[in-house]
Amino acid sequence: MASNSVKVPQPGRHLPLATTPQTGVPTTTIVTHIYNLSAAVAQPTTQSTQQWTEVLVTVLKGSAMGFIIVTAILGNLLVIVSVMRHRKLRIITNYFVVSLAFADMLVAILAMTFNASVQLTGRWLFGYTMCDFWNSMDVYFSTASILHLCCISVDRYYAIVKPLKYPMQMTRRTVAIMLVATWLAPAVIAFVPIFMGWYTTEGHQQFRRDHPDECDFKVNRVYAIVSSSMSFWIPCTIMVFTYFAIFREANRQEKQLHSRMGKAMLLNHHRNSSEYGNANGDVISTGGGSSKTLTAHEVHHGEGTLHSTPTKDRNIIKMKREHKAARTLGIIMGTFILCWLPFFLWYLITSLCGEENCSNPDSVVALMFWIGYLNSTLNPLIYAYFNRDFREAFKNTLQCAFCSLCRRPPSDLDALDVRRHSLRYDERTKSIYSETYLKHIDRRRSSEFGSSL
Repeated sequence: MASNSVKVPQPGRHLPLATTPQTGVPTTTIVTHIYNLSAAVAQPTTQSTQQWTEVLVTVLKGSAMGFIIVTAILGNLLVIVSVMRHRKLRIITNYFVVSLAFADMLVAILAMTFNASVQLTGRWLFGYTMCDFWNSMDVYFSTASILHLCCISVDRYYAIVKPLKYPMQMTRRTVAIMLVATWLAPAVIAFVPIFMGWYTTEGHQQFRRDHPDECDFKVNRVYAIVSSSMSFWIPCTIMVFTYFAIFREANRQEKQLHSRMGKAMLLNHHRNSSEYGNANGDVISTGGGSSKTLTAHEVHHGEGTLHSTPTKDRNIIKMKREHKAARTLGIIMGTFILCWLPFFLWYLITSLCGEENCSNPDSVVALMFWIGYLNSTLNPLIYAYFNRDFREAFKNTLQCAFCSLCRRPPSDLDALDVRRHSLRYDERTKSIYSETYLKHIDRRRSSEFGSSL
């Protein structure tokens, strides 16, 4: 009697194909159809997972780029408006800061936005001519930013290292000339070489004509050396040397200040001793061979040599502000170098060794660009965190924008300084100011500010 069961072939044996008794279709055919059906069901699931992954990555990239762009625009706009609203911030150094903020804001508007569109869509959407325009704007405003930082470093160098020459050399006319040169110089490497086609090879130019939906910035070796030197290497070298001189001079002045304060306090402690002799201004030496001397007149008429009068106190406070401003601008410079150094190293190395020998993934190139763009977002945050005057001005401007609908007048930063000093120097005033002067200041402040302290 014929069996209705299907025989399964054993390994190593060659048996005839089994068939189902109802249809006569071979079993292997049915198994194949089942496998194809399961594969067809699994394939859409894999494709949908890949699609969702791509969508998620695109959303995350778009959110990060959008945050950087919006923060850069609003932050730098806040710097400009705050300086315009507060008279105390309208100093020579802040002219460069406002111009730098304007350049960074234009980087966000005219460079970051186009780059974001390429990263999110995967192709260039604006044609051949707009590709040259985007590359020119990118080079122009990035170069303008670092040239502004170079001007700021020179301004701080004269203010701290050569303070006597500063008022004569850093006049409004000098600042205006420096700003004009800062805005005109980047055009030499931005507009003319790019629109004339001198920045790249003939092969890449032909490739761009054949593929208008791509906008890669590939340069020849000559342009890479000239543009990177003018945009980054030369200005950064100047900044490194100027800030090194600034920090060295600031440390020297601070040590000198503490030394004179300590000597004054020591002499005041023994002021009734016969060592002081004449009290009419005779010079008293306070150490063998020391070039720093004090007069008995200075010792007897104040608790500290440098703080015996309100005028000297204001000079010390001004010096401290200059040093703190130099440190803040040094942090800005360091942030710029950390943001742009990876890009310019990649830019110069790949241009010199050739695309064939030094090719990089598109994701790495995009990361280099956006780390550099991040600098335009960080500058206003550095001002707000490290500079108290800017922090107070930002707070007042934001209150005007969101709370009072611009009916709030600009805050008096000078008054805020007086309030800050009454709190900040409370523990140190006993060793710096005379008791009489302190009582006078406290009475004046209490009458001015009342319960607000």
